[in-house]
This record gives sequence, structure tokens and C-alpha cells, in this order.
Amino acid sequence: MSARRPRLRPETRLGLFRCDERWTAFTGELHRGGREISDKRVRVNEQIRISPVRLIQDDGEQIGIVSIDEARERAEVRGMDLVEVAAEARPPVVKMMDYGKYKYEADRARREARKKQHTIKVKEVKFRPGIEDHDYQFKVGHARRFLEEGNKVKLTMMFRGRQVTHPEIGLEVLSRVLEDIQDLGKAEMQPNMDGRIMSMVVAPLKV
Repeated sequence: MSARRPRLRPETRLGLFRCDERWTAFTGELHRGGREISDKRVRVNEQIRISPVRLIQDDGEQIGIVSIDEARERAEVRGMDLVEVAAEARPPVVKMMDYGKYKYEADRARREARKKQHTIKVKEVKFRPGIEDHDYQFKVGHARRFLEEGNKVKLTMMFRGRQVTHPEIGLEVLSRVLEDIQDLGKAEMQPNMDGRIMSMVVAPLKV
């Protein structure tokens, strides 16, 4: 008795996509893991040599399986490029589109996304209970600049010797700092004493 042939999933029989890919028929875009395939893997116009292909029109209409020559002719009539969007499918899926415009818009979207990306860092500014006013203003200036750059600031109060027996003095300095930078940041973590060090974290109001 011969072994039973395993049943294929409907999408496998149609040759539209594998289990690790998602084909969106209306837009004609192929994604893997939620991301668009890199331009380096895309074949355009004469670079597409496999025939037949499954053709998608620029308005999303599915033309069906045609020869590569017919697909190129249809794209040329509409003044469009022919772009391979699902190379692994059988037959490969191609779509008519203005590839130059598509690349321009995709590049612009990536540039805008990079501009919006900001890695928040934690910058430390150290103080002492008996800090002089000139040194105090200098360090507050650093804290303000860090907050303006969108970074968090860790305010650290360092005690020496018997200073640790009067933590309220250090707390007064940190409270003064927080008041002087309140237009740029707010306390994310209240003052915490650990040995001879008191610290608090201030987060920027705008990121």
C-alpha cells in the first residue's frame, strides 16, 4: 500500500506564498516578518526573466498568469515599470508600478523614521552638599543641556565624612536643582540614599 500524499494548504497549492510570507492581494506588496523586502532583492523590467508570472495591475486588479513578454507589454502600455514583488512564489508575482516614485517615497519614509528615532541616554551630574554657587550653576547648565537633548539626567549627591549624617543638606541642593530645571524635566525617580550617595532621576518633558 503506497503512502498517502500529504495534503497541501490552499495557499501552497495556489503557489501564492510560503508560510513565512504574507501576500496582500489588494496592494500587491509582499512582507516577510512584517517588513518590506529590501530593494537589493527586487528585479525590475528586463531583469525579470522567469515566465510565466502572476501579474497584478497598478490599481490592484489581478490580471492572472501571463507570459513575461505579455506582462512587460501591458506595463509599457500603462507607462509603468514591472516589479517582481514575490520572487519565491510559483509562478513569481509581479506588479505594475512607478518604481522610481516608489523608491523615492520609500527612501523619504525611511529618512523621516530615522529623524524620529532617538535613543534616550542617562547622563549623570554630580553635586556635593557644600557646593559653591559658581560650580552649582555650571553643573545645572549641564543638566539643562542634557534634558534639552532629550536625555534623562541622574542627579547624584556625594557625601564625604560626617556630611552623611546630615542628608537633609544634600536633599536641599537636589530640590533646588529640580526647581531650576523644572521647565525642562520632571522627577522620574525620587531621591534615594545608598550609602554615601543620594541620587534621583529627572526625565525630559519633551523627547
